[in-house]
Amino acid sequence: MNKQEVILCDSLVENLSQAIARIPHDRLFLLTDEHTHTLCLPLISDIPEVASAKEIIIGAEDVHKNLETLAQVWMELSTQGASRKSLLINLGGGMLTDLGGFAASTFKRGIAFINIPTTLLAMVDAAVGGKTGINFNGLKNEIGCFSPAASVLLETEFLRTLDQANICSGYAEMLKHGLISNQRHLDELLSFDMNRIDYALLKGLVGESVKVKEEIVANDPHEHGIRKALNLGHTIGHAFESLALAEGRPVLHGYAVAWGLVCELYLSYIYTGFPKELLQQVIYFVRSNYGAYRFDCKQYEQLYELMKHDKKNSNGIINFTLLRGVGEIALNQQAEQRIINETFDFFRENMGE
Repeated sequence: MNKQEVILCDSLVENLSQAIARIPHDRLFLLTDEHTHTLCLPLISDIPEVASAKEIIIGAEDVHKNLETLAQVWMELSTQGASRKSLLINLGGGMLTDLGGFAASTFKRGIAFINIPTTLLAMVDAAVGGKTGINFNGLKNEIGCFSPAASVLLETEFLRTLDQANICSGYAEMLKHGLISNQRHLDELLSFDMNRIDYALLKGLVGESVKVKEEIVANDPHEHGIRKALNLGHTIGHAFESLALAEGRPVLHGYAVAWGLVCELYLSYIYTGFPKELLQQVIYFVRSNYGAYRFDCKQYEQLYELMKHDKKNSNGIINFTLLRGVGEIALNQQAEQRIINETFDFFRENMGE
């Protein structure tokens, strides 16, 4: 997998113009959703190339991350004359960069694309690292491929358009990056005031968070080894997310990851000796900023079954990424179902039912 260029923008207009110029293309297409068309496109519409691009607008939110929307993008590319030499710019959150990247990667066996993530979650996670895909059969990111964007442009001014919930959602992935990197970075993240956001400080934290992911992806682009560290919190987090969706009470991805981190750090405490004091610090931060996911013991079996669909599993065995300490990663760990149920008990008791 080719290394993608990730740029923390000083001038989005200038950086995007340069990124477009670096990629020879015959036609330029721009993928937006109903929100980014209105809120974000005006920031780049003065660029001549963007002004003349053919725009494709899709529905916003994760409910549209499906085959129907993917087919819509393919159809628009096809009917508007896209060729194998065309270029697609994805302007949006993680749903859009995932879907747009997959559409580009599969249309005519692959066209070049640029990601401009507009949410914190997309900046530090979805748009960086080369994973693309859609949801299918009720499961998150069930269909997709590894395909890096030619460039990823991070413009943190977009974050001023986000509400508190979406800032928190992206921040959960940053918290994960702190846990798998070093104590200094984690301490910075745990001391950040989510209620009075310092956007200048947040920009620096975003840059550092992306570097953590970039380094891991560079060492393991196709997730055969250390890249699995990025799945900390996601095995149980995805189960929470899928259950919430099935019950008609969807939650933001980062909230599910934050709750998954609490559970998987508890498993780390049980199986690999993760420090109890640090576990309590993370619980306090998550409880204060994310609240708790509500479920009861009757749903434990359903959550366990959802976890069995996780892509890290092999031969039906659930594989966890756990930690011995900050930055001390233990891959491919298993847990007895009895202990997983105990973990759900722990979560409900400590996060407040």
